[in-house]
Amino acid sequence: MAAEAEIYHPRAVADLGLWLVKPLQLKVYGIAASGKIVSQENIAEAKAIAEAELPPRVSAEGQDNGLGFALLHLGETGITHSFYWWVQGCVLCQHIRRTLYGAREPLSSTERPVIGCVWELELINAEQVFWRDTMMIANPDPASYLAARH
Repeated sequence: MAAEAEIYHPRAVADLGLWLVKPLQLKVYGIAASGKIVSQENIAEAKAIAEAELPPRVSAEGQDNGLGFALLHLGETGITHSFYWWVQGCVLCQHIRRTLYGAREPLSSTERPVIGCVWELELINAEQVFWRDTMMIANPDPASYLAARH
């Protein structure tokens, strides 16, 4: 039997600035469900995960454009750390780490191949529009891409 659909309620989105996680420059967003607050501890944890887990993945994929974005999402049941980077001029790569509140280990991204929830997909869509409008043009403009925010 299918799970019951959740009622949509907008979630708070915050601009958490730019991070340099070599070789990437990432625009970082925080998303919080009702009653949740993105704390400095959450931000520090997300940055530590990015610095530990992203460089080898970016290197293994190759052909990166040096730009991307990250989502730190405090949801109803857990925290999602999503990292995205552009390769080959038009391809979006991802690394997602979702951990239920109170769990010791993140959920398996192989057994649960989630792309993102509706709140994350809104930001992913905005980022692809920013990419297309600032980087997939005759004179790509990385500064404009990094400045464009949802």
